[in-house]
Amino acid sequence: MEKNQILDAVQYLRNNSPKRKFSQNFDLLINLKDLNLKNEAHKVNTFTVLPHEKGKKIKIAALVGQELLASAKTSCDKVILKDEFDKYNKKAIRGLAKEYAFFIAQATLMSQIAGTFGKVLGPRGKMPNPKAGCVVPPTANLKPLVENLQKTVKLETKNELILRCVVGDEVMKDEQVADNILHIYNTAIHSVPQEKNNIKNVMLKLTMGPAVNIENLPKEEKKEGKQCVNCGSKLNKEGFCDNPKCEFEGRLTSQKSKKAKVKEDGERLQAKSA
Repeated sequence: MEKNQILDAVQYLRNNSPKRKFSQNFDLLINLKDLNLKNEAHKVNTFTVLPHEKGKKIKIAALVGQELLASAKTSCDKVILKDEFDKYNKKAIRGLAKEYAFFIAQATLMSQIAGTFGKVLGPRGKMPNPKAGCVVPPTANLKPLVENLQKTVKLETKNELILRCVVGDEVMKDEQVADNILHIYNTAIHSVPQEKNNIKNVMLKLTMGPAVNIENLPKEEKKEGKQCVNCGSKLNKEGFCDNPKCEFEGRLTSQKSKKAKVKEDGERLQAKSA
């Protein structure tokens, strides 16, 4: 897949998706094929850091002890200290899982974190994960980790042959969105056994719009102009030129329609001569 194809797809969606009162995400869907998800070697479960942030800021929580309190308060959106773990029941933890995209854990507290938060965060894929760099020593500097997490996405097949992730936002530049998509695509093909041969297609969509195949975009319909392409006269409601001095008088201005009209004229002349 080439970057210019991605840029064309991003531009197509901007031009053809319904406009909303909010800034929509660009969602990427990579459909896979010829994989058996019962085989662990065929499953995809990885994190990758994008070249650019995804537009909207994500919220990050820290589950730490006193050692990381100062760093966590500076960098994270919420800090839960070891002494506060017992205050959180399942309902409260479900609320946390819904609000925060990532959880950072102090490595020395992982057993307590698993005991308190694991049953809720685990099934939702929100447990602090070493693959994302979210399990840290008590001496860690959390600022660079939090900055990376703003650009981190998880690619996971779960129970179906598809990878889904957010790669950008409408407010971003086309180049930035395309860079993120190309990065995800390259990560995906290196995460499956047969690389490109395991990719069925790559679809892109805005949050509330239809998905398009990046490598096989629909053809955009050419709209008729409001003026005749030959003489500049105003067209009538049917899209015809009403100027009697124009050679395109009574004909639509689209190329297709002009050809059709010429054919009709030819058939009419043949009928008269017969």
